[in-house]
Amino acid sequence: MNMLRHFLRALADIVYPATCLTCKARLKGKASIDNLVCIECWEKIKRNMPPFCHSCGRHLKMGKSLKNICPLCIKKLLHFDRAFSPCVYEGTIKELIHHFKYRSKDYLGLSLSRLMIEFIREYNLPLELIDFIIPIPLHKTRLREREFNQAQILSDYIAKEFNKEILHDSLRRLRYTKTQTELEETQRFLNVKGGFSVSRKEMIKGKNILLVDDVLTTGATSSEAAYALKDAGATIVFVLTLAN
Repeated sequence: MNMLRHFLRALADIVYPATCLTCKARLKGKASIDNLVCIECWEKIKRNMPPFCHSCGRHLKMGKSLKNICPLCIKKLLHFDRAFSPCVYEGTIKELIHHFKYRSKDYLGLSLSRLMIEFIREYNLPLELIDFIIPIPLHKTRLREREFNQAQILSDYIAKEFNKEILHDSLRRLRYTKTQTELEETQRFLNVKGGFSVSRKEMIKGKNILLVDDVLTTGATSSEAAYALKDAGATIVFVLTLAN
């Protein structure tokens, strides 16, 4: 199915001129990112700037924090040790992620992963401490619907760039749940509670894990996944998402 999708995309590129995914301007003769997004739109992506909350990774407004933790995270029990995101989930990046996840544009993973890779390098994220990268899994039903896991695609590029091993099947999604975008914050935590399990605990025990996903909003999904990994013996669980 992936091969068919790529073939159809190549055919469409021949028949229809390439246009920017966000502003729809024709890209012929214009500077662009991978012939997908014009430079003008790409430069509008809002970057997440330090100082960062030491929990969720969002920009921390000085004078409104306690021990470098933002007011929202102070009120939550989050099971991951720290999260990081290069972008703010609004505007251009929000639209691109929507194309990536819901409009079968899995090829956007190459361009989007570069934002994460650049962020890792710019802020010296401690990937030398990481033993394994694990993408947040989709339930098998949703994977059949979407035909790919966006977190897996991002993980593949990051792992290749930093020579890290991915564990593909150790973390599993147990239930088919409502999409988190439909729910309020409290409901999101309840929706994913007990929703993950670890199948190869001997691989996880004593290891440091980098969880990868596309977006962190309330942190509910990443926190519950981290809980399962910690329960299986993981020492440190960091989270890296494209946006928050």
